[in-house]
Amino acid sequence: MRVLVIGSGGREHALCRSLKLDPQVSELHCAPGNAGIEEVATVHSVDPLDPGQVAELALRLRVDLVVVGPEAPLVAGVSDAVREAGIACFGPSRDAAMIEGSKTFAKEVMNAADVPTARARSCVTEAEAAAALDEFGAPYVVKDDGLAAGKGVVVTEDREKALAHARACERVVIEEFLDGPEVSMFALCDGSTAVPLQLSQDFKRAYDGDEGPNTGGMGAYTPLPWAPEGLTEQVMREVVHPTIGELTRRGLPYQGVLYVGLALTSKGPKVVEFNARFGDPETEVLLDRLETPLGGLLMACATGELGLDPVFKDGSAVTVVIASENYPEAPVKGDVIRGLQETANAYVLHAGTKRQGDEVVSNGGRVLNVVGHGPDQESARQAAYDLVGRIELRGSFHRTDIAR
Repeated sequence: MRVLVIGSGGREHALCRSLKLDPQVSELHCAPGNAGIEEVATVHSVDPLDPGQVAELALRLRVDLVVVGPEAPLVAGVSDAVREAGIACFGPSRDAAMIEGSKTFAKEVMNAADVPTARARSCVTEAEAAAALDEFGAPYVVKDDGLAAGKGVVVTEDREKALAHARACERVVIEEFLDGPEVSMFALCDGSTAVPLQLSQDFKRAYDGDEGPNTGGMGAYTPLPWAPEGLTEQVMREVVHPTIGELTRRGLPYQGVLYVGLALTSKGPKVVEFNARFGDPETEVLLDRLETPLGGLLMACATGELGLDPVFKDGSAVTVVIASENYPEAPVKGDVIRGLQETANAYVLHAGTKRQGDEVVSNGGRVLNVVGHGPDQESARQAAYDLVGRIELRGSFHRTDIAR
């Protein structure tokens, strides 16, 4: 099959790498791509937020499947335009993608489906926000209602800081704080059926020890040897199936991947957030361990023919994000990157990079994902950090405690 991937980050490089390894995939394209993706796929210049441009490119390339990576094109209606052009698409419709595009909508769906989640209030005015902060108390959790690239959430003990974030957003969801470790679970959905992927965990804060501002994610690992037995089955039963059932009831059958961010609280697992696409950087480690060919899986989701659960290889994978100077506030771009050669047990996935003559330079906040794998978590972790130590990027930083 001929496949077109939409996006330009580490998640899309991971998708392209896995699709390239699938013998069913005869031709691989990506738009707009990055310096790493162009080594495994033919890249094309396109505005990923323009549904007409994406559909036109897919028709011109005569692809069999379009895979939409990021959330913004989904909320812009790219998958709808591709399907209208008669091409199979992995990714929910614009209306179904509001499960991520609006925190208020997601809470409405969860409440209707009786999905366990934090109590919350949707607030537009400062007075509403102040009342909600007082109702739930510290630590305060304030979420931008719309898309914010993983950086729209403030969790703080400082009421004024929480109120300032609410003031800066058009609408916010303020909710009670959920205690306990966070876990990521992805479910592949074909409109009526859903199957789980392996559990993973990402690290949102910028610095070691979960200090600093929220980011798009600074690293991840899979599997989770400490996860409670039966957690996946419980989440499918209590969260995924009720949620896709409620969306179907609303006339929004869900095709693609549903990302469930969970807090394992003292009262059981509760949903922190939904995403309408593969999480980044969890995708990088999950696809490293995925044994089932990816192309066939994604096509089955897009055509309503999802069957058996995906199979994963034994062992562990760990990814460490190398971020540019000043990320996440005002990332510095344009610095040359060296030392990108893979080792026996680790390789580099590009996120914010571009080619400048013969050089690869930084072109974003999260620049690289270094993926290590091995028979256990510690060996995978060591492989990742060994390669991180060989990479040179002026002013860059990374966390040293991923998967520890």
